Amino acid sequence: MLKKFIAAFVIMVSCGSLFANMGDKAEAAYYNTKAVAVAKSNLGVPYRWGGMSTSGFDCSGLVKHSYAKAGRTLNRTAAQMYYGNGYRIYNNIQPGDLMFFAPTKASRPTHVAMYIGNGKMIMASSSKGVMITSTNNSYWHPRYVGTKRV
Repeated sequence: MLKKFIAAFVIMVSCGSLFANMGDKAEAAYYNTKAVAVAKSNLGVPYRWGGMSTSGFDCSGLVKHSYAKAGRTLNRTAAQMYYGNGYRIYNNIQPGDLMFFAPTKASRPTHVAMYIGNGKMIMASSSKGVMITSTNNSYWHPRYVGTKRV
């Protein structure tokens, strides 16, 4: 009888962990979807160095603002986000994942964009403000250093 109880307990704990992980994924998908929607609602907002509001964004300001509106707190700069938020993604990039760029592969990330799906990313560009561009953009693609999921 005790063995049956222990087996049932182990199964319940295992299933609870499985469902908890499913909840974590669903919760992450909610934050990511909401952050992408917030970023898209700011298309055309001008670039402002150090900007973190709808009057002007820099790249990390847009990402930080979008996730804050979705209910998540991120670090301030692209490098701080890269080294301190989320976990690395090597394949199966999803909308809301953060894409990082650096002047050289050996340097710290200086730019961050948010993947929005279909090979596109949204970012605050110093020349065009908040915009959508291809992940294969001839300027950004060679500077890509990694992706993180928050």
